[in-house]
Amino acid sequence: MKVINHVIKLTTSATLDFIDITEKVKRIVKDKGVKNGVINIQSLHTTMAVIVQEAEPLLLGDLKKVLEKAAPRTMRYMHDNFKVRTVNMHPNEPVNGHSHCKALFLTPGVFLNVLDSKLQLGQWQHIFAVELDNSRPRKIAIQIMGE
Repeated sequence: MKVINHVIKLTTSATLDFIDITEKVKRIVKDKGVKNGVINIQSLHTTMAVIVQEAEPLLLGDLKKVLEKAAPRTMRYMHDNFKVRTVNMHPNEPVNGHSHCKALFLTPGVFLNVLDSKLQLGQWQHIFAVELDNSRPRKIAIQIMGE
C-alpha cells in the first residue's frame, strides 16, 4: 500500500470565499498513480473548511447567507475580547470569533474514495475550500492511501 502526502497552497480573496479545488485534487490523484484507495483532504486552519457541495453559483450564494446568519460578523464574541482572552494570542491577532463559530457548522476535511485512478464523486459534487475568515495564504493537506 502506498501513502502519499501533498499540500495545496492557495490564497483566499475574502470571507466566505468558496474555492473549487476539485480539478487540483483530481490532478494530484492522477499524478500520484494510486489506482484504488482513499483520499483525505483537510484544511490546516481552524477558520477554513473543506466540503463537498454542488458548484452552482446561486446555491453558493445561499450557503454564504446561511453561514453569515448563523454566526454574523456583527455579533460580539468573547474570543474577540482581547482584554479578557489570554491564550493562543499573537501580536496581530485578528477579530475573528465569527469565523471560528462558522467552522462549527462545517468540516475541516473530507474523506473520499479513489477508484480506477479517479476521484469518486457524484454528478454534481465538487470539493471546496471555504474561507471563513479574511483573505490570506492557506494550506490544504492531502493524504492518499491505496495501491
